[in-house]
Amino acid sequence: MALMDFIKKQFIDIIQWTEDADGTLAWRFPMAGMEIQNGAQLVVRESQMALFVNEGKVADVFGPGTHRLTTQTLPVLTYLKNWDKLFESPFKSDVYFFSTRQQVDQKWGTPQPITIRDTDFGAIRLRAFGNYSFRVAEPQLFHTEISGTRERYEVSDLDGQLRGLVLQNISNAIASSGIPFLDLASNQLMFAQALTTQLAPEFAKIGLKLEGMTVQNVSLPEELQKILDQKIGMGMVGNDMAKFMQYQTAQAIPKFAEGAGSGGGGIAGDAMGLGAGVALGQVLAQNLAAGLQGNAAASPASAPAAVGVKAEDVMATLEKLGELKTKGILTQEEFDAKKTELLKKLV
Repeated sequence: MALMDFIKKQFIDIIQWTEDADGTLAWRFPMAGMEIQNGAQLVVRESQMALFVNEGKVADVFGPGTHRLTTQTLPVLTYLKNWDKLFESPFKSDVYFFSTRQQVDQKWGTPQPITIRDTDFGAIRLRAFGNYSFRVAEPQLFHTEISGTRERYEVSDLDGQLRGLVLQNISNAIASSGIPFLDLASNQLMFAQALTTQLAPEFAKIGLKLEGMTVQNVSLPEELQKILDQKIGMGMVGNDMAKFMQYQTAQAIPKFAEGAGSGGGGIAGDAMGLGAGVALGQVLAQNLAAGLQGNAAASPASAPAAVGVKAEDVMATLEKLGELKTKGILTQEEFDAKKTELLKKLV
């Protein structure tokens, strides 16, 4: 019976794998009912590697090329060496093929905001997403650690694990880079390089090589985004605090006018608007007064009769202040104080 079983077996003379679809990382050559004959050819194409497992242990790894399989290159593989055991071989070999081409456009992202430490802002929370590419670099390690004896191992089977590795190492990547987060957020290439440096050793632990990583978007929390906008505004006025305050005041004018025109917002909103309006009026009045004082200081001290400002300038300023008082931006007391101050300049 054993002899008949042996005769019925099919002997394999060519072992090869032609990928029929994308996304396959490892594929086991079908050995059911077949044995590898001595002298068979193993064809490994470019972007592939082959792994022989004999008696549960890795026997050899083959790179691209055509390899002749003999007893000199491999352990005992077939029944041909076991006539004395009635063709019942104690040896069993399997052949696994691995795709070593890049697996591109693999997505990563933060489903929830993650907390990281930053040198400028302390603990902050962010969202980010992008893509990456990788390949199988060490088939034996990948077989031992990940794919095992499965008939086929797909990229999708590994997707969750790799996404977890990325999320787990984002904080460490930013911390080890020593680069402030605002610089990383404004330079996505620098961010991607920091992530690649941190993640490459983690991929190598399971036989993979991280070929590239991109950061397509970094979303900052609202409070941090406001701080970033303020820093940009400061940069626009040359980090001059006085000019920055004037810049913020100018930015607030349209919002205040819109709120006043809508007539809504309730008592609390009206109070807040009135407070902002008073502050706005004070800033405008101070700027007007400072301009007039500057003109007066620029006049020669030897001509006191010429120190006074022009009457038409004073009248124009009073008219503007009167409009602010009418709109409720300036109080009567503030208006009277500025009026007295301006009229003294005519004396």
